[in-house]
Amino acid sequence: MIDFSAARTNMVDSQLRTNKITDSKIIAGFETIPRETFLPETLRSVAYVDEDLAIGNGRYVMEPMVLARLIQAAAPEADDIALEIGAARGYGTAILAQIAATVVGLDSEQSLTDVMNETLNALGIDNAVAVTGNMAEGYARQAPYNVILFSGSIGEVPEAIIAQLSDGGRLVAVIRDKSGLGRATLLQRTGETISRRHLFDASTPILSGFECDDRFVF
Repeated sequence: MIDFSAARTNMVDSQLRTNKITDSKIIAGFETIPRETFLPETLRSVAYVDEDLAIGNGRYVMEPMVLARLIQAAAPEADDIALEIGAARGYGTAILAQIAATVVGLDSEQSLTDVMNETLNALGIDNAVAVTGNMAEGYARQAPYNVILFSGSIGEVPEAIIAQLSDGGRLVAVIRDKSGLGRATLLQRTGETISRRHLFDASTPILSGFECDDRFVF
């Protein structure tokens, strides 16, 4: 039998603390949320490896270190409303829910959002919900968001999603250029101005539907 609790502690100590994760709220979230619960049964034995895990439908559970660094850059606060796009089975949504007031996990696959809601309910996470919809359109019904997270690399951020950021809101994503280089990036709204800052390089798999495309203009 795998000791998932020990594996989770080891992940935090060896993958997160050693890679510039210093926010105690984020550390606590990763210590609390069982990554294995958000994986198909066949992948639970490798739940705490330091890599992206393919779960089907072009979706991945993001590498813990990259996910943690993105969330830390987004700096969620206790009264924030957050949106995870490409949430798949909801691991990132669950982590965010340990910090923010309300979290929406958006995915286009009904089968995934059904599992996500079941898992969130089973864990007693009542400040997060999974919704099904067009990921490129975001989820305007709950906007504006203080934090938006893409769980997968993208070619560009659609304007419809940028429009859902609150004043002072932060969006984090791994953005790939046409050569395939992925760069973790922080976008922040100040009034009508959107600033952009490169954080670090990452080889995060592409989020299906968000490949490099000239239609997405920022």
